[in-house]
Amino acid sequence: MSDSPSLRDVPLSQSLVPVSGAVPVSEPLQRFQQLLLHVEQLSAQLARLEAWSDRYRHGHVQALYAMAQEKAALQQRGLLFLHARLQQPDLTAQQQRQARLCIRQWLAALQPLQDPQLQALANAYHEGDAGEDAAQAHDDEAQDEQRARAWWQQQQAQAQRKAAKRAARKAQRRPAAHQQAQQQHLDAKSAMRAIYRQLASALHPDREMDETERARKTALMGDVNAAYGRQDLTTLLRLQLEVAQVDAQHLSRLSADKLQAMSLLLKEQVQALTQDVWQLHLGLTHALGVPVDVQGDEADLAQALQRVQADERHAVDRLAADLARVQRDSELKRWLKEQALWAKQQALDPDGVH
Repeated sequence: MSDSPSLRDVPLSQSLVPVSGAVPVSEPLQRFQQLLLHVEQLSAQLARLEAWSDRYRHGHVQALYAMAQEKAALQQRGLLFLHARLQQPDLTAQQQRQARLCIRQWLAALQPLQDPQLQALANAYHEGDAGEDAAQAHDDEAQDEQRARAWWQQQQAQAQRKAAKRAARKAQRRPAAHQQAQQQHLDAKSAMRAIYRQLASALHPDREMDETERARKTALMGDVNAAYGRQDLTTLLRLQLEVAQVDAQHLSRLSADKLQAMSLLLKEQVQALTQDVWQLHLGLTHALGVPVDVQGDEADLAQALQRVQADERHAVDRLAADLARVQRDSELKRWLKEQALWAKQQALDPDGVH
């Protein structure tokens, strides 16, 4: 049967490659085959990212969200406890400073604050030494923003100068280049339209008397319409193979102009697929919180996600244990001392693990 499953298993770049030695492979044909292979590689990457997104995104994000909610509840309990403890006079000045620092850190982690009680605490603990720190941070941010704006303006000016030079060079050869590009675009659309019409003629279901064959052609015609609608040349070529309209020698018999026109369509498809792969890769990396390597092993991705969840679970459990521990005064003072030491170590070695 013409829609044999084995045909779909063979990459299109292999299905349409002429038999070695049968005919000479021209430069336009080589270019077309390279673009066809690139389309298949990008399509495979996109399919792989979509499969990983379906398998991991929802479960991983839900697990992290649940732990984040648990952690936020513990942080809220902790800062309320420390605030109440600060109202008692038995803590030293150093212990009070460390307790206030912990409160401000937890308040920052809970932003944006929806609870009026927490917002009132945030306003209260924003005063004093925290206010000086905030003012300095604001000045630093303003300076960074000013430097970034100056750099951006410099880059923009440089880009405008380069664009003006390119435009001047293009203007000299614009008439011929524009006419050639316009003709190539028309040829590309004509080639796509010709393939579509051939398929529509061969698959017209009203011309088929057999009910089973009519149903098959109706389904295939639906695929043809969808592929033509999104200007998907590779799918149309594969459908040509399925209905036995072309063979492995088909491309070698096409003229150079025809191949160049079809190559233009493939180039546009490569650009669209590249953008789709990049956007999905970026979104998946952001959602999962780990670098996603589309060329890597899926097992490595799964292990990375497990490590992230294990680290988050450990952080939540450690925070719960700390809150249980500080309920005793002796342990509270020891814990505040440990937090001060940890903060000092972090200041000396920000990248260290303590």
